[in-house]
Amino acid sequence: MDPELVPTRPPSLSPHPVMATTLDLNHSSVSEFILVGFSTFPPRLLPVFFLLFLLMYLFTLLGNLLIMATVWSERGLHMPMYLFLCALSISEILYTLSITPRLLADLLSTHRTIAFAACVSQMFFSFTFGFTHSFLLTVMGYDRYVAICHPLRYNVLMSPRGCACLVACSWSGGSVIGLVVATAIFHLTFCGPNEIQHFGCHVPPLLKLACGNDVPVVALGVGLVCITNLLGCFLLILLSYTLIVAAILKIPSAEGRHKAFSTCVSHLIVVIVHYGFASIIYLKPKGLHSHKSNTLMAITYTVLTPFLSPIIFSLRNKELKTAMKKTFLSKLYPSSI
Repeated sequence: MDPELVPTRPPSLSPHPVMATTLDLNHSSVSEFILVGFSTFPPRLLPVFFLLFLLMYLFTLLGNLLIMATVWSERGLHMPMYLFLCALSISEILYTLSITPRLLADLLSTHRTIAFAACVSQMFFSFTFGFTHSFLLTVMGYDRYVAICHPLRYNVLMSPRGCACLVACSWSGGSVIGLVVATAIFHLTFCGPNEIQHFGCHVPPLLKLACGNDVPVVALGVGLVCITNLLGCFLLILLSYTLIVAAILKIPSAEGRHKAFSTCVSHLIVVIVHYGFASIIYLKPKGLHSHKSNTLMAITYTVLTPFLSPIIFSLRNKELKTAMKKTFLSKLYPSSI
């Protein structure tokens, strides 16, 4: 278990109850938290960060909404791969909505407190939509495997009912993990101090603020739940692409191999970006980085990854790019299309 997750101070004496969380959890002597976040950075940089993150956030929203509108309006894109992409766009919008607006507000504010119940909600929604995103990426990998390795059975294996079940399972799985993590963390008692060394209600800095003998057990349990699910998703995607590559290598023509692989490129790049940045955040050596460097590394996963995803799908997917031009650019500039 990560030694940083274990509190170094002794448990506080008999914490008095102040409020209960919205999930009817235990009482705590802490009624609100202070999000340290970017407050340790030079004040002159905060407006720059605000403008940069705001533009990235707006572009993330616009890009995902554009993808959803394109798939909705083009009947030729009403197929499982693009319906999964719409579900992925929805999860990205909701994930960024659970974190980024609060981050932007704190960058321009000197009052960086967050209520106990709001902290519970942020953790629940960020974990729910974050893991839903991982599950949907796994489902999209399975979709590509069926399309390339079993093309004759594609319509049967990826029927509308089957696709709906896969999306529903992804959202249900994300919700369960969000509920488990938020419940486990906020069943702990927080006796003070109440400064979270992060710009959001993140698990490791919250565990450092908890007191009681059950903190190590909760830290281990939450870590196992998150690592097991993320590693499981990654291994399933890896298995899908191993089988996909083996099938593509059996295609006799170079043109056929290129056409088959081109349908996977955008998804594969997003997977690499998603798990690449996640590994930087969660697998980096502990204790070797300052608060500022940890904050900037966390931004890569919470702001940069959602920002890059719609760009990758829009630019690397030929059918989607053509549909966007046909649907939107042709209406704005009819002569250029």
